[in-house]
Amino acid sequence: MTDDIDVLARKPTALAFDDRPLLAIWEMTQACDLACVHCRASATPARAAGELDTAEAKRLVEAVHAMGTPLLILTGGDPAKRPDLVEIVEHGARIGLTVAVTPSGTPLMTRALLGRLKAAGMARLAVSLDGPDAVVHDAFRRVDGSFAHTLRILYDAAELGIERQVNTTLGPHDRMHLDAIAALVADVGAVLWSVFVVVPTGRAGVALLEEAGDLERDLVRLAELAESAPFDVKTTAAPHFRRVLLERKERGAVGLLRTLAPDGTVGGMRGINDGVGLVFVSHTGDICPSGFLPVPQGNVRTHDLAEVYRNGPLFRAARDTGALEGKCGACPFKVVCGGSRARAFALGGSVYASDPLCPYVPKGWPAS
Repeated sequence: MTDDIDVLARKPTALAFDDRPLLAIWEMTQACDLACVHCRASATPARAAGELDTAEAKRLVEAVHAMGTPLLILTGGDPAKRPDLVEIVEHGARIGLTVAVTPSGTPLMTRALLGRLKAAGMARLAVSLDGPDAVVHDAFRRVDGSFAHTLRILYDAAELGIERQVNTTLGPHDRMHLDAIAALVADVGAVLWSVFVVVPTGRAGVALLEEAGDLERDLVRLAELAESAPFDVKTTAAPHFRRVLLERKERGAVGLLRTLAPDGTVGGMRGINDGVGLVFVSHTGDICPSGFLPVPQGNVRTHDLAEVYRNGPLFRAARDTGALEGKCGACPFKVVCGGSRARAFALGGSVYASDPLCPYVPKGWPAS
């Protein structure tokens, strides 16, 4: 894997989301009572020294608001491991942020705590569901009972009138269960199903990756499910889902995503991706393009969050579709997709490399 030297040597072009991200994610802690196979944070039960304290957390929340970012996600580890969770949610909501919380499926997220979070102004709860039953889910989370707690949390939230989201990590362990998981997402009344594709970082190894062709088939199935589902479907670390959706439209269709430039490039609004409309802050304050691209570009204790997002070398590189290499560089969908920069970096050592989990072959590739 290379460092940022090649990033610094390039001059970005055609940047998107330059001024501010639409979404900020703060990893409140890396502590969690689960031991998930894929954990980006390599979480352990105990909280680590050096976490942002409550005062620093409030300053971070204020910095997110000051740069004009509307949505803050509090994640982990498990945010319920922090005794000041409700206080921080309340602070964010009070100054005008939309605050979402992503707890782990453990006994810590009680009905009483859910009620306190709702009263504090939490706008949405997102919980991970990684299989259609306890056998699949608990094996992936490596703690018996996690599936039952996940469903309890979601149904409690429903009864309390809290908006719900389900996150699912897609891989060889559950790809054959997409229809059954979708049925559960509908049953709990979630408004969004967010499907994550593995990036090898933290505890996640390459054995958790699907073959590119299998992932393509899964994305097509997700698109089919989305057409009739009572919830929205999005992907994380699989921006080529946008290409799949576009390809399902009639040829020549136009709309929010699709316009066609003279050179054949598909234009339109780019999806949120690593460093593109997204900033991630670690439990110790490191500022990164995403949790899956954990290369610090500064720290909130010593740097201005907005300035790092706007001008951090890796952030600028991630937004520079003109510098993409290989198939991604030649792809007509590169503006609306751009590939997973985190996976390109993790597997290819360069933020500009092609996403190895996209099988799409641009017309005329390879160039003669």
